[in-house]
Amino acid sequence: MTDTAKKTLTVTLYKSPIGAIQSHKACVRGLGLRRMHHKVTLEDTPAVRGMINKVCHLVRIVAQ
Repeated sequence: MTDTAKKTLTVTLYKSPIGAIQSHKACVRGLGLRRMHHKVTLEDTPAVRGMINKVCHLVRIVAQ
């Protein structure tokens, strides 16, 4: 893949992390999500995929 054709993922926080365990809250913050319905666009890397898989019950993902 070239630099201009990097794949990205758009992640939206659709469920509150209140009441979630501390490591899940840390993953949500690590993804850059700050509040409900907040969307961030991230590069598709194994590290980002791992964080998304950990909190998949709190987020929605759109591949681009």
